[in-house]
Amino acid sequence: MIVGEENVLLWYVIYARDRENSLDDRLSARPAHLERLVELQNVGRLLVAGPRPAIDAADPGPAGFSGSLVIARFESLEAARTWADADPYVMAGVYESVEVSPFKRVLP
Repeated sequence: MIVGEENVLLWYVIYARDRENSLDDRLSARPAHLERLVELQNVGRLLVAGPRPAIDAADPGPAGFSGSLVIARFESLEAARTWADADPYVMAGVYESVEVSPFKRVLP
């Protein structure tokens, strides 16, 4: 929150690492995960979101993914962490770790 301004949404980065052999769980939880991201997008709070392929390929196939990245606006770091903790991928055990930190957007 910026001093003197109320209801300011700041940018936060959510950087998650998948646990090994989580591809099946990731695929099962994907529709619910995407639904939450679309909600953020619909209210203008999502800058970017996507998976990080485990290999250098747009479609990693059975190699799966090494994690995910989300950059979105939230009221506070606590709000961003709360949102990240409620992610369907977290609930399904896809991630071995999730890091949430402030992000200062410079470009574009």
